[in-house]
Amino acid sequence: MIGFCPLASGSKGNCIYIGTPTTKILIDAGVSAKAIRERLAEIGVKLEEIDAILITHEHTDHIRGLEMLGCRMGIPVFANSDTAKAIYEILDECPKFKIFSTGESFEFGDIEVHPFSIQHDAVDPVAFIIRTGGLKLGFCADLGFATTLVASHLKGCDYLYLEANHEPSMVHASARPMVYKKRVLSRQGHLSNAECAELLEQIYHEGLKHVHLAHLSSECNAPDLALKIIREKLESLQAKTEVSIAYQEVLSRPISFGTVSI
Repeated sequence: MIGFCPLASGSKGNCIYIGTPTTKILIDAGVSAKAIRERLAEIGVKLEEIDAILITHEHTDHIRGLEMLGCRMGIPVFANSDTAKAIYEILDECPKFKIFSTGESFEFGDIEVHPFSIQHDAVDPVAFIIRTGGLKLGFCADLGFATTLVASHLKGCDYLYLEANHEPSMVHASARPMVYKKRVLSRQGHLSNAECAELLEQIYHEGLKHVHLAHLSSECNAPDLALKIIREKLESLQAKTEVSIAYQEVLSRPISFGTVSI
């Protein structure tokens, strides 16, 4: 498949596929290799075709599949140095990392990758801007606050994968421990529906084609609610941008790059 597709999104595991005519990569590998293989098959891609994995941060829901994919299958794994060190302390078996520097772009095949800093309770978490074939893609989740740096990087994207994790009232009303509530609602936690909408208002432009709403909480959010809040914001901007959910247990909407020259 030439395009991209969220394979899994949420606290149980995260993984995104991106493919061009010559390069196929994953962002994160937070579900099992079996689950990744099965969901890739739904879009006509074999796991053995994956050329590399980019890691955002060391939390388990982003690295669960690395031992199989990185170590036993030998797929190259890219991370910054602090994240790589943290993963070495977590996994029993670790891949040999290819290290990138946060804030510095690098090329892999016909894809240009720019990792940039986000605020989250990890050692050096990043989001990614991916450029290929004249397209700009933004993948930004697991952040408690959208800084001006985040907004500046996400401006001008053709496609966005953007966190809409929770509804604050549902967090407060949940049976989750107070430590969880404070973490999620903090600037090192996750973006709420309203915060996602506010960020979209800052970065919206007429060329924004589609937004996947990512990392929805299964207990403290609802897909219909997240869609309603984001669509209302886009309607207020007179935007024609399409919106869909990035799901946890099933394949999300695939985005094809079609006949774009790459």
